[in-house]
Amino acid sequence: MTQAPESLDLSLSINNATDKALDRDCTTLSRHVLQQLQSFSADAQDLSALMNRIALAGKLVARRMSRAGLMEGVLGFTGEVNVQGESVKKMDVYANDVFISVFKQSGLVCRLASEEMEKPYYIPENCPIGRYTLLYDPIDGSSNTDNNLSLGSIFAIRQQEGTDSDGKATDLLTNGRKQIAAGYILYGPCTMLVYSIGKGVHSFVLDPSLGEFILTEENIQIPKHGSVYSVNEGNFWQWEESIREYIRYVHRTEGYSARYSGAMVSDIHRILVQGGVFLYPGTIQNPEGKLRLLYETAPLAFLIEQAGGRATTGLMDILDVVPKKLHQRTPLIIGSKEDVAKVESFIQNGH
Repeated sequence: MTQAPESLDLSLSINNATDKALDRDCTTLSRHVLQQLQSFSADAQDLSALMNRIALAGKLVARRMSRAGLMEGVLGFTGEVNVQGESVKKMDVYANDVFISVFKQSGLVCRLASEEMEKPYYIPENCPIGRYTLLYDPIDGSSNTDNNLSLGSIFAIRQQEGTDSDGKATDLLTNGRKQIAAGYILYGPCTMLVYSIGKGVHSFVLDPSLGEFILTEENIQIPKHGSVYSVNEGNFWQWEESIREYIRYVHRTEGYSARYSGAMVSDIHRILVQGGVFLYPGTIQNPEGKLRLLYETAPLAFLIEQAGGRATTGLMDILDVVPKKLHQRTPLIIGSKEDVAKVESFIQNGH
């Protein structure tokens, strides 16, 4: 008689754990977006459909990468140079084409703007009703592709303002607070999608057996301070003295660890989970830096701010920067609030 309650408690615990597991397994990306918006309105369904399209692009890219070493013509360079003056990898071209193909079928996106294309790509058949623009970096860290290291895709969604009748997409030249969604896909040991629609940051992992991105963590909060600093120290002598002095500070201060993979999405994800700071400063010769505002820094800033962190050029918040051209570059300091503030103090005060 005395064991019956214990058996019952054990049975209830198992049932509760099973219920939680089933609930977690059922929370797909599209369902989660609708839950976040607490609506089945047309706008909510549009956003859910757009996130589904981004997820589909991620699945296709992940599948290609998983077989890259077994297929001819997948790895290496194309021999061409993109609008940024960078050598183009074959995976860059493939991933860019995947996003275009996937969104051609959406009916919702009129334009796609990518760091791989000089001008936006228009989908005329979508433009009469398509009210959205996708901005994206199809493959971030493509130098890692041939080495079987982690890399990612970065994306942002904006609502089209005006008719864009001249085809110049000038309405995109607004600050990052105009983004209605942003996130990244991380291609690593598992394929992970992290996104925000302005209601927190949430992560999903691709379950290959289901072909679905399944919710793994909601409302991620970045620690206020972390031990990790992530920067390419090979550029040390090209930086302004204030950045070099910050690096000297972390070198002589106990508790800091350097982590840098060459794939920004991978490094940013580590910072999101563990805390710390990622830096990609400008150089003396190129003070604007290397990273593109619309395709890289603004989407990541939107995400990190939603998680309680900060992103800045060192002088102003990334989300307040108004671009003058589609491919504008910015320096980036992003991560935990306290760590970003420490870097800013060196830039603004020299200590």
